[in-house]
Amino acid sequence: MKQKTIRIGTRDSELALWQAKTVEKQLNDLGCKTEIVAVKSQGDIILDKPLYELGITGIFTKTLDIALLQHEIDIAVHSMKDVPTALPHHIVQVAVLERANTKDILVYKEGLDFLNNEGTIATGSLRRQAQWLHKYPQHNVVDLRGNVNTRLQKLNDSNWNGAVFAAAGLERLNLKPQTNIELDWMIPAPAQGAMVVVAHVDNIEIVDTVSQLNHIETEICTHIERQFLRTLEGGCTAPIGAIASYNEQEDVIIFTGVLLSIDGKQKIEVEKKVAVSEWKKLGFNTAQEILNNGGTELMANIKKQLKK
Repeated sequence: MKQKTIRIGTRDSELALWQAKTVEKQLNDLGCKTEIVAVKSQGDIILDKPLYELGITGIFTKTLDIALLQHEIDIAVHSMKDVPTALPHHIVQVAVLERANTKDILVYKEGLDFLNNEGTIATGSLRRQAQWLHKYPQHNVVDLRGNVNTRLQKLNDSNWNGAVFAAAGLERLNLKPQTNIELDWMIPAPAQGAMVVVAHVDNIEIVDTVSQLNHIETEICTHIERQFLRTLEGGCTAPIGAIASYNEQEDVIIFTGVLLSIDGKQKIEVEKKVAVSEWKKLGFNTAQEILNNGGTELMANIKKQLKK
């Protein structure tokens, strides 16, 4: 195994390459030879439309999926929150790395006085938009696309008051400005802050080797969050947030999930604390609770709005 070079597929953005190099280092530490293969995804090329308008599930992962299926790469590294909840046939999740910061942050430009008045906030995420408008209905939210560096530059060049980012991305690239605050009230995207490695199911040697990088606690928590997302049938675009964490002292999983209308006016939230032995159906059960509590109608309305 050690003699074969593992080809690591990644998008070519700075953050994606950082993630691939992190996996590469861990594999090198196991004694593996590696090579990074960078490709451009449609999500990186088409920047003039909001993600939900592109209508493709896995816009950032599709190119790498094809490369894996054609055996042009051996593994692919993704931000787990970009990965569709149902993986393509013949592609399997091999390892989830230990999670980084799960929080969203607001990067602001000239103070925070606007929070109590009118203001304009930028984000390309329906989840962030809906939660922001729920809390600040007097604000205007505008679309913001591109990689981390591009989005920071667009904020800098604009007349917006601020933009919402995942803390993990800015921290990994050492780009977090001083002018930021943590949005501890905002429920993150399912699997936010986690990196996942996938491989071709037939590549048994690779699967065995790379699975040594798996962090079980992160795997369980992200599984719960993604199961919640899948049960609500959100894909990557509906305003759905979910966060699970393990409390070692009590040996319990604490979970919060939320579904909102696109305008932020409706919000259905669920919170649960269960014994760690009950984790396998937690995402499913909490999503059912939301669906039974008005979520079925809300999801139908969201899908209708997104089709317009």
